[in-house]
Amino acid sequence: MTPNRSYYRIMAGAKSVYASECYQGGFIAANWSIDQDLSASLPESWRDFNHQFIPVYLQANPGKSKIAAGLACGMLHTVCKGMRQGDIVVCPNGAGQYYVGEVISDYYYVPAGSLSHRRRIRWFDQVIARDEMSQPLKNSTGSIGTVSDISKHAEELASLLAGKQPPAQMYGDAWVEDPTVFALEKHLEEFLVANWALTDMGKDFDIFTEEGDPVGRQYPSDTGPIDILAISKDGQTLLIVELKRGRASDTVVGQIQRYMGYVKDELAEPHQQVRGVIIALEDDLRLRRALSVTSNIEFYRYRVSFKLFKGEK
Repeated sequence: MTPNRSYYRIMAGAKSVYASECYQGGFIAANWSIDQDLSASLPESWRDFNHQFIPVYLQANPGKSKIAAGLACGMLHTVCKGMRQGDIVVCPNGAGQYYVGEVISDYYYVPAGSLSHRRRIRWFDQVIARDEMSQPLKNSTGSIGTVSDISKHAEELASLLAGKQPPAQMYGDAWVEDPTVFALEKHLEEFLVANWALTDMGKDFDIFTEEGDPVGRQYPSDTGPIDILAISKDGQTLLIVELKRGRASDTVVGQIQRYMGYVKDELAEPHQQVRGVIIALEDDLRLRRALSVTSNIEFYRYRVSFKLFKGEK
């Protein structure tokens, strides 16, 4: 496994419609309605890129929000600049398998509509079947969005490419020591998203969606991914939800405030306010002290219960 190599899952069009063309042509591509050569417009920072091209995206897609524009431009920058030569691309082919290849060129432009912004890929002979993947890797490769960083699964992917089945007790690149913590880590966010409408937050907020997909889950920011980004039903408030598996300390207040600052500065419209929610199993005195002097962050506890009922004979 090459040190410092990153791994990316990239969808080649909706439902992998362009996967075969990309594989046969030896490239991966994207567009997001930005139809111009970007060779001279790719700063190292995706934030600088977003500042320049969010207005371009919004002009080409009237009616879209700054949230949708920020996501699209950020993913485009990843494909064009963020990926480095030597990084690995994993691309679903629409048939339960994934093409896998290595990035072997810098960005280049081809005026070809949806396939205009390209990187050359040396596709491997091996494909990876989805059925061979661990559940965490299935979750990551099946995540919402065109581009997803799956580098935390590098060891498992390397094992699969070598024809080896990874150990059952591996979770990404970590060994599972506490099955209870493992279950919470794996399912808490999924459970909350699936049952959002039944929560107090779900009465007033919806997880941000784009064309039916909940893109507000693991929304990228310049200080890390936001667990859940939601918008009020009247469109006036953006809500950042930070999940902590177990006890939350006062450091989470600074973390969620950084996310809120990013959303306020980069995504919110002038009429929108930004609020935060921290969800954890327990809190402590330091967290309660920190929250006592904030007016726009709330704390919720979650409770896990497990019961067995004897069946009738």
